[in-house]
Amino acid sequence: MTGNPALDNKVYQVDAQRKLSMRDLLDYFLQLGRMRVSDLHIKVGVPPVYRVDGQLQRMRGAPIDAATAEALAGSLLSPPELQRLRDHRSCDSSCFTDKLQFRLNIFHDTHGMAIAVRALESAPLPVEEIGFPNNIWRDIVNRQHGLVLVTGITGAGKSTTIASLIDRIAQTRPCRIMTLEDPVEYRLASKAAIISQREVGRDVPSFERGLRDCLREDPDVIFVGEMRDRESASWTLTAAETGHLVFSTLHTRDTRGTVTRILDMFPPSQQDEVASQLSLGLGAIISQKLIPKAAGEGRVVAMEILNNIYAVSNLIRLGKVEQLYSQLQTRTKDVPEERMTTLERSLAVLVRRGVISPLEAEKWANNPQAFMEEMQRT
Repeated sequence: MTGNPALDNKVYQVDAQRKLSMRDLLDYFLQLGRMRVSDLHIKVGVPPVYRVDGQLQRMRGAPIDAATAEALAGSLLSPPELQRLRDHRSCDSSCFTDKLQFRLNIFHDTHGMAIAVRALESAPLPVEEIGFPNNIWRDIVNRQHGLVLVTGITGAGKSTTIASLIDRIAQTRPCRIMTLEDPVEYRLASKAAIISQREVGRDVPSFERGLRDCLREDPDVIFVGEMRDRESASWTLTAAETGHLVFSTLHTRDTRGTVTRILDMFPPSQQDEVASQLSLGLGAIISQKLIPKAAGEGRVVAMEILNNIYAVSNLIRLGKVEQLYSQLQTRTKDVPEERMTTLERSLAVLVRRGVISPLEAEKWANNPQAFMEEMQRT
């Protein structure tokens, strides 16, 4: 959705002198920058709330009433999306202004309409600016096939990382790129590559149907917005196994948990077969978190990276997922045959550089004891 004049309707009475439109509320993201202001929450009974440097901050103004929340939601959605909201009580969408793009979820709670807005850059960041701790990204953009998973909690920057990788491929390789997203977040330009972006619910009814169709559309690179269930996971693994470079995301906190999560999507009788399929088709897993900077302004990415070298593939095939961490700890050289790191090592490096504080790093570590050991290394 773009160019909607309703965005400029002054519907929120901040105080006796001021009214704001939805566009005014979105423009606040520009004042401090998207890397500092990541989200806007609109809820009946409280003023607008922004997430600044990872912390919620209430705007100074009157609480939003039910009519205002509905008017703000209506300014963001197209007529078909409004109908979907009425039918299903929630709706995913996206919008963009001159400077930024936004991912939206509009839903109902016990007090009425509520809106969650996530800010995105209008164009993907250069991949060099994402914050990879090594050159694994160079190997990924040069891959011809395999599955690359970017994982993390909501708000960890997964979409930004994948968009930057795909954009670099589009710049440098004459290939066919297909995406299946819910909703489309970054609008990617066809450069050396030809890109088709499809939105679930608008252009295709489901991820599963989109993947089935996609495999008949001569793709070289496929982006599946999320592996949500057994069927989408099965089709994603098949696409990677049949000679395509496939990107997808999962809401998991580390690389070992990602492998376990995929296997657990399937019944026990199929897990050995899926483990074998994953061991052959996996390219890399990048599990990331956004950590508040020590200076108090902005956040920086910390990554755990699993590179599917032979030893890793063998452990996955045998179901020895608990042994993957030792590979992350020891295969750390920045060469194609290794290029792995634990999250704890990534955090320790950022602490030594003065980018994040030790206390903040320890709070975000998956394994605090392993983090302390990394900090004691010379």
